Amino acid sequence: MKLNLTKPLVIFDLETTGVSITQDRIVEISYIRVEPNGNEESKTLRINPGMHIPEEASKVHGIFDEDVKDCPSFKDVAQTLANTFKGCDFAGYNSNHFDLPLLAEEMIRANVVFDLSNARFVDVQTIFHKMEQRTLVAAYKFYCHKDLEGAHAAANDTQATYEVLQAQLDHYGDKLQNNVEWLAEFSRNNRNADLAGRLVYDDQNEIVFNFGKYKGQRVMDVLQKDLGYFGWIMQGDFAESTKKVLMQLKINSSNMAKNNSAKI
Repeated sequence: MKLNLTKPLVIFDLETTGVSITQDRIVEISYIRVEPNGNEESKTLRINPGMHIPEEASKVHGIFDEDVKDCPSFKDVAQTLANTFKGCDFAGYNSNHFDLPLLAEEMIRANVVFDLSNARFVDVQTIFHKMEQRTLVAAYKFYCHKDLEGAHAAANDTQATYEVLQAQLDHYGDKLQNNVEWLAEFSRNNRNADLAGRLVYDDQNEIVFNFGKYKGQRVMDVLQKDLGYFGWIMQGDFAESTKKVLMQLKINSSNMAKNNSAKI
């Protein structure tokens, strides 16, 4: 089933030096940009991460230091990618938990504006897990009835993800709506306030912590009673997108305190 789009959709996949959003770097990015009229543009870029690619990562995706030594850095291609992705929605496999947060981190490090405020995110893995509980290789076999050759190569995984998403729409019929907004809502587990999912919205539309000793508690309340927790996060190994949201909440909290003092 062809996707019913109201604006461009970027299906993408990253190969990286590891699984840490804050510490690891992109070594390959592949994307398919699908237009509402059905036109498609695909591209794969190898990236020099500026660091050694650990052997454990190379065993997974087959990319070694020698393969990327003459490739551009992410900073060299960041603005071009941001321009290509501007105004698009996004889809990927486990992208809401890893690929999108890491891509945003790389954009921040490159000092490139990457505005995702109006984007919708479809995570094909979440749809798959809610429906079948499998991996991408199994998903490709299950939905597309083909073996996925060359798994963990970004281009192959990206193409497979695109085919699986279309096949999911065919397979589940009326159970899934051919609408990116609906699919994005269905494929998310939380309403994230930051891309890494460390801060989420609760049922009252308040931002709460989604980890640690204050999990489930309102951030504004915690900032009032334990400012040291704010400092620990700001100095710790947390994604920049998390720190930016937390900093804005801290500023809002300080302004509220000043306003309340002025009324006394």
